[in-house]
Amino acid sequence: MAELNRSITPLMLWAMGVGCAFAGLFFGWNLGLARGGTLGLGLALVVVSLLYLTFTLSYAELSCAIPRAGGVMSYADRALGRSWGFCAGMAQNVEFIFAPPAIAFAIGDYLHLFAPRLPLLSIAFAAYVLFTWLNIRGVKAAAMAELVITAVAVASLIIFCIVSLPHLQLENLTTDALPHGWQGAVAAIPFAVWCFLGVEAIANMAEETVNPQRTLPKAFIAAFLTLAVLALLTFIGATGVDGWQTIVFKLDGSVSDSPIPMALAKVMGTHHPLYQLLYVAGLFGLVGSFHGLILASGRSTLEFGRMRHAPAFLAKLDPRQQTPANALKLNCAIGLLALASGRTSDLILLSVFGALTLYFLAMISLLVLRVKEPSLPRPFLTPCYPFFPWIALLLSLMTFLAILLSHRTLGFLYLALMFVSFVIHRRTASLAAPL
Repeated sequence: MAELNRSITPLMLWAMGVGCAFAGLFFGWNLGLARGGTLGLGLALVVVSLLYLTFTLSYAELSCAIPRAGGVMSYADRALGRSWGFCAGMAQNVEFIFAPPAIAFAIGDYLHLFAPRLPLLSIAFAAYVLFTWLNIRGVKAAAMAELVITAVAVASLIIFCIVSLPHLQLENLTTDALPHGWQGAVAAIPFAVWCFLGVEAIANMAEETVNPQRTLPKAFIAAFLTLAVLALLTFIGATGVDGWQTIVFKLDGSVSDSPIPMALAKVMGTHHPLYQLLYVAGLFGLVGSFHGLILASGRSTLEFGRMRHAPAFLAKLDPRQQTPANALKLNCAIGLLALASGRTSDLILLSVFGALTLYFLAMISLLVLRVKEPSLPRPFLTPCYPFFPWIALLLSLMTFLAILLSHRTLGFLYLALMFVSFVIHRRTASLAAPL
């Protein structure tokens, strides 16, 4: 089996975790305000933060014990068997493949505010091709680009918080705080998940990380803390300036994918030099997540091919760059088709369903492996075991069911996709053993 090159440093790995999720702080989360208001989305963020705290500390143990590019697919396959490994891999693929098109829409919305005449869909298509090519060229170049992009994005969001928080008015946080009751708060949960979705991609880079047993836990902890602090400050700063409605709805009544520029415009106007600077820097946050998820999805699909859950050509590496070129090209094609659908909110929800399935199966795998393989080398142990994995397991399951009840059509579409793919997998289970 061809091996991936180990060239990712600890700082690059932190950038990978933060970068993959960072788009959720620049857009998408504001859609939860339309459903839950400030109180509903705020409560959802508290619950989701607890989910990700317990999940990341538990997932770090698995990633250190089994440092494979497949992430949860490799863990579930070892703990629960080949069929559950397939389900975990499919869920991971849904998350990583359908999130980038949603981010591409947000990139288009940001560019539209800056230059209304730009052909947005064409730019999004070009971005897919460009960043797929960059990932094929080599992981070190791709990871270095992710580090630079993430650093700029983090700095821009810190500056936004510094600028917006002095203009905070508490009445803006309490006015119409729960517009649709507690049902609206439940409906806001997937958009709170969106603020952290993708941080688990750190595990998919394990095979390319220098000294993964020591680096992975530190990267998980640092990435979660970065996202949690910035999510809280961004939520308060953006909604406290002029109320949540002004960062959800445009003047024509349509829903916005650019809440940060809209909040900045209320503070300093659209012609202020700092607005222009932060506006451009905000694009780095979206591009960072877009690029990072493409990077992670290639590794996930590569392992899908290695495990023979998909055609074996996906397991082949580029002979010169040692990157999963075939997997990246396939993911690019699927992403372009999803992008053509034009449904940002639905793509976010599909990604969230996939992520929550991943979290649930990962925690079951952790609990099973502790019993099944007690002697498995574990360089990092989950704190407060078994409470943390059980909390993450129960919260991910409850969150999945809550979102399913509030978004039935898309939820059943996701379940149908998983069921049909599993039936096809079972009928082809007699194929050759994993590579």
